[in-house]
Amino acid sequence: MAGAPALAAMAALKSGAGLVELVAPEGAAAIAAAFDPCVMARSASAADDGTFDAAARETVGARAALADAVAVGPGIGRSDSVRDLVLQMWREVPHPGVFDADALWALSQVPVADLRRHAGPRVLTPHAGEMARLLGLAANGPEARDRAVLERAAADMAAAIDAVIVLKGPGTLIVDAHFTARNATGNPGMATAGTGDVLTGVTAALLAQGLEAFAAARLAAWVHGRAGDSAAHDLGQVSMTARDLLDRLHVAFRPVTAD
Repeated sequence: MAGAPALAAMAALKSGAGLVELVAPEGAAAIAAAFDPCVMARSASAADDGTFDAAARETVGARAALADAVAVGPGIGRSDSVRDLVLQMWREVPHPGVFDADALWALSQVPVADLRRHAGPRVLTPHAGEMARLLGLAANGPEARDRAVLERAAADMAAAIDAVIVLKGPGTLIVDAHFTARNATGNPGMATAGTGDVLTGVTAALLAQGLEAFAAARLAAWVHGRAGDSAAHDLGQVSMTARDLLDRLHVAFRPVTAD
């Protein structure tokens, strides 16, 4: 999918990242680039189903090595080659990284203990279903609807793999091995396609600017929710979309960047 990485890339630009390079499979890269001329798009080889093929690992790895931070997952799809690419990024990229969407599916394909091995700071941003899948549970099962169970499991997993987990939803939980925070911004209108991709881009931009992983995740969740609250105020919760959050990130950042 081209829209998801485009949203993440545009959110990163609007969150202080000076340069954003979007790497997508052939066919999707040009579409994603058309959303914003400020995004630098690069294509990598694709399989017949449109996802990255095995040969793309070299291209993606080389570009990631040049970055200050990486965002992995939005629109990436699901296949064996995608799984291998995500695991390579998780284990080998020394820079901070945020993993979302189908990257979380890829990480769920290996035992949780294997995720302890990673080369740099890591932030995971699952919603309830994705969190359940990471735990080896059905994404639409009863556990995915039990918020208290998921929050306890997220805290345990964050400590076990030495990563930050942002468990999205009402009262988004941000947790790592040492700290826990709960986000108070946001509203139900944000439960619409693409808003998670915006959060991924905001988080990646803050990581790229040198914030530690927990601080970046916590601020990103707050900014993301405040942009959503601004959109809901202007448009109503029914009609707001992820693009409306993009258009209000500047409103959200003003209180935290003013002199």
